Amino acid sequence: MAPDITATLANNTNSLVKQASISSCAYVTFLAGDGDYWKGVVGLAKGLRKAKCNYPLVVAILPDVPEEHRKILASQGCIVREIEPVNPPENQTQFAMAYYVINYSKLRIWEFVEYSKMIYLDGDIQVFDSIDHLFDMPDGYFYAAMDCFCEKTWSNSPQYKIGYCQQCPDKVHWPAEMGPKPPLYFNAGMFVYEPNLSTYHDLLETLKVTPPTLFAEQDFLNMFFRDVYKPIPSDYNLVLALLWRHPENINLDKVKVVHYCAAGSKPWRYTGKEDNMDREDIKMLVNKWWDIYHDESLDYKNTVVAAAGAELQPFLAALSEAGIAHYITAPSAA
Repeated sequence: MAPDITATLANNTNSLVKQASISSCAYVTFLAGDGDYWKGVVGLAKGLRKAKCNYPLVVAILPDVPEEHRKILASQGCIVREIEPVNPPENQTQFAMAYYVINYSKLRIWEFVEYSKMIYLDGDIQVFDSIDHLFDMPDGYFYAAMDCFCEKTWSNSPQYKIGYCQQCPDKVHWPAEMGPKPPLYFNAGMFVYEPNLSTYHDLLETLKVTPPTLFAEQDFLNMFFRDVYKPIPSDYNLVLALLWRHPENINLDKVKVVHYCAAGSKPWRYTGKEDNMDREDIKMLVNKWWDIYHDESLDYKNTVVAAAGAELQPFLAALSEAGIAHYITAPSAA
């Protein structure tokens, strides 16, 4: 059962938990290749602004991201930082999705130690309400929302085979003859973590001796952070499948973060023809994403100019278009 995050945060106000400062925290996402995922990152950058989140968005990119896409991200106020790929050990694992192999490169974000705490968000995520308060959660833990085992991508798992899901643990109880109940398992599309060089090196060293599994870096992160994982409500990472798998657990009016990870749900590719996509709630969430993406008032140069004053407009526009101070190449040690 996820903790009452509202009560936790209220208690933090009067505890020893330090309040995050703008200079020490940031949001971070990941981008690879020359495909259309950059549109998701642009939408995310604009969504964070619309939600009045007060921290910058760092984009960790692989070397194969085209210069054109880097400039677009920089023009939207993103801090673009190139990283080198991280490859898992060689074996014969067939990932649940072939492209999952590139996701191991996300481990590089633990090297971003200029920030004391970061919130990772996949590029197919949109933030509809501020989640800045998550930076004030107690240090030393890994925060993320629990995943669901009910989709066919989990068909090879023992959870799926017996109908067990941690989203509704009382519906099908874990049989004693199958051994200990599986530990809580999070979706790695959104999480709160603390960059740390020691952790970074431990992650890479552990990866060398950890055979890949179906869900790639998500399985790996669940294994690595098992003892410090703290679940947060699905309002902070609404995996769309929950809308039809566990509707009783979802109140869309309270959802702050939507994860468009179900097949056919990427707003910039949406056709409505795939399974479960011709639903009014899905259509509404896709339209909300597009409303943000097309809102020119949320473009970085327009929001900065409005805040700083018209006299700075020519300078800020030129800075935004050039991407100055927003592009950082991979360090030599990467």
